[in-house]
Amino acid sequence: MSGQWQEQVSLKPYNTFGIDVAARYFTDVHNDVEVRQALADAKHRQVPVLVIGGGSNLLLTADVQALVMRMASRGVRILADDGQRVIVEAEAGEPWHPFVQWSLAQGLAGLENLSLIPGTVGAAPMQNIGAYGVEIKDVFAGLTALDRQTGELREFTLEECQFAYRDSVFKQHPGRWLILRVRFALSHVMQAHLDYGPVRQRLSEQGIGQPTAQNVSDAICSIRREKLPDPVELGNAGSFFKNPVVAAVLADRIRLQYPGLVAYPQADGQVKLAAGWLIEQAGWKGHREGDAGVHRLQSLVLVNYGQASGLQLHQLAQKIQADILERFDVRLEMEPNLY
Repeated sequence: MSGQWQEQVSLKPYNTFGIDVAARYFTDVHNDVEVRQALADAKHRQVPVLVIGGGSNLLLTADVQALVMRMASRGVRILADDGQRVIVEAEAGEPWHPFVQWSLAQGLAGLENLSLIPGTVGAAPMQNIGAYGVEIKDVFAGLTALDRQTGELREFTLEECQFAYRDSVFKQHPGRWLILRVRFALSHVMQAHLDYGPVRQRLSEQGIGQPTAQNVSDAICSIRREKLPDPVELGNAGSFFKNPVVAAVLADRIRLQYPGLVAYPQADGQVKLAAGWLIEQAGWKGHREGDAGVHRLQSLVLVNYGQASGLQLHQLAQKIQADILERFDVRLEMEPNLY
């Protein structure tokens, strides 16, 4: 029931890895009032709080001795529309992909490249989620967050979020800011981003020369479904490692030994390497240790084949990190938050 705490709740349905650990306490919150009440109750009981959304960026390695507060707020609204630019606001608990599909159904472009990413709206700015050449920062118009230190609401601008590659001020200060709702700047006119990955090729194969935003979304969904396992069928958290950004001299050194190195020059002179390519070259693709493994089609994805623990998956990740560091002198950083 809303506002009530449940005890010793299995978190298996609430994380996409399907890790079966227990939360000491669990509650859903549906609005600002319930958020404040849950936080106040936790403070009164001296119980720590773990806030989750869709559980798609979380690796649980032990029972959670805290109140797990799941953001379950819903609501999407258009705040402004000048005929071209449209400001849309969504509550933090809105599932991300259905929200993207809602925007496309309204004839709005901007989010199509971010289709089929798991998770919720509130979690999207935390990681500055991105795919196929577009990141949250590219369509961001502001957000409302609760300062858990002061209890005050704060509005964040693009600059104040300090967005970077899979990073933000919210990730840099875990536990302080609780995102309540997010605003996006969308458009009635699509500015296509088709040059990252095989999107343009897929559209060409389908005979689509002038794609709509929905066409782009459909193409990306089909590509993602071919490459990435469905968490409902095979536990995973999507990309497990960030693509590392290294000095150009290191990238050149690696390329001498591996001419097929997949790398992307950055504006600051550094080079972003494809973590999945590095992992595959090191022979980890399809590797399995018990029920913890590396996906057979996408080496950037760690998977739970059924009964793997979060600790087993973390240990596998650490082995991969150590091997890549030894082989390439490159440090891989995990994307999911460890708890």
